Amino acid sequence: MGMIYTTEGVSTSTITATGDVTSVPARVLSMYIIGEATAGSVVLKDSSGGATLATINTPAGATLTQNIDFGSEGLNFKVKPTATQTNIASVFFVIG
Repeated sequence: MGMIYTTEGVSTSTITATGDVTSVPARVLSMYIIGEATAGSVVLKDSSGGATLATINTPAGATLTQNIDFGSEGLNFKVKPTATQTNIASVFFVIG
């Protein structure tokens, strides 16, 4: 079995409905999206009324998945990352 390495300060969060990814400022490093039968989207904002930092559209197909990597610096949310989900089963976030 290989070793698993983690980086200090990196955590995860899973949401199944529109809401806060975390309650504090953070960088979203990556996302793993599980879609639904109808095409959908995930919109990432810096708080519920803040600026939109990313919109990810998903194809139609129950249980189709997408892995989105934002690079080593990630997307920087100065207030808190909030996700609006449309036709999405769940989103797993890696945050730092």
